[in-house]
Amino acid sequence: MPDQLREVRPGPQARSVTTEDGKHLQIPPQWDLLPPGDAALSRRVKKEGPCWTVKEKRGRKLFSKGIWAPHERIERLKAILNEERKDPSYTKKLEAGRKRRAQEQEVYVKEFEESVLHFLRFSPKNGPLGRNMARAITEHAVPVGSGTVARTKRISIERRAEAATIAWMRHQTTAYDNLSIPRVQGKRREVRRILAEQSRKLLNRYRATGELSDLTCPLRLALFK
Repeated sequence: MPDQLREVRPGPQARSVTTEDGKHLQIPPQWDLLPPGDAALSRRVKKEGPCWTVKEKRGRKLFSKGIWAPHERIERLKAILNEERKDPSYTKKLEAGRKRRAQEQEVYVKEFEESVLHFLRFSPKNGPLGRNMARAITEHAVPVGSGTVARTKRISIERRAEAATIAWMRHQTTAYDNLSIPRVQGKRREVRRILAEQSRKLLNRYRATGELSDLTCPLRLALFK
């Protein structure tokens, strides 16, 4: 089993983990836990060979608890990386990478906001409201590490924009956050489906030609509350 790449959960005892199918495994004696925090070292440790990545679920989010891997591998790669980091060229390369990612993020923010705006398709009279809403959804959804659907690459940006809009409306224009949902399998999914239908009907009102007044505008209330 130590010769496999695994994604596991913390186990019931020290130096133990729990697999996806519920099995408890003991950590090999020659392995150490590499704490989270050094992304470059973590990538190299995982790339070189078998290791166990530990993640813990809290609510709907997963948090890294580190990587179990052979002690020799961790220490060797750590020493190599420390030497590389002493070279000024490493710092330049790191800074270039940061700038590239910042530029990519800037482009993505604009593309995502435009996709949300296209999904909303508000009438000209409600256009300013649509732009404000698209901006609010984008600011919430696209930050790196946000864990929202906007960060996934498994679906198209159009579907990401639609899902992010419905999720935003679920929290901003419905009573979802205050609902007491029975802990029954599939019940939360059913509630979300019903609320999504309500949100789509609400959006259709803003796609019509008429302008909605401030007093009867749920989206304005959500944006400026």
